[in-house]
Amino acid sequence: MVENVIQTDAALNPGNSGGALVDSRAHLIGVNTALAGIGLGLAVPVNPTTLEIVGALIRDGRVQRAYLGVVGGGRRLPPRRAAELGQDGGVGVIEVAPGSPAERAGLQPTDTILEVDGVRTEGAGDLQRVMTSQVIGRTITLRVLRGVEVVDVAVAPAELT
Repeated sequence: MVENVIQTDAALNPGNSGGALVDSRAHLIGVNTALAGIGLGLAVPVNPTTLEIVGALIRDGRVQRAYLGVVGGGRRLPPRRAAELGQDGGVGVIEVAPGSPAERAGLQPTDTILEVDGVRTEGAGDLQRVMTSQVIGRTITLRVLRGVEVVDVAVAPAELT
């Protein structure tokens, strides 16, 4: 997932992505990534996440991501339930991959993931952001809405390969 990109009118051509995007003072602000149309380019901003990825690439030659084994997306909560829980939605589980950490933990296709280790997840992007190398093999707690009950589910994400 590429999000929070910088839109640029820098001249990007096929094959020259990966170049520096600098401001008028020659400070690096992004890395040119893709063409989004004629005269429209996208750059990944240089921020703590980007620097972590670059560090992992330099140190390990790859970036590790954690894997739960769920297919899902944003799911809005009914207004009364949202008021009770203090959030508008979660990640609705649509499918659980056979043999995955999610299946071993007992996640169900009708569950709605509300939090991961206390971090609110209102959409798939929120869930993806917490699936970093730091949680691989470590037991984390998912706060899940299952039917009318909120339950805690312990799961140990695997490395995404």
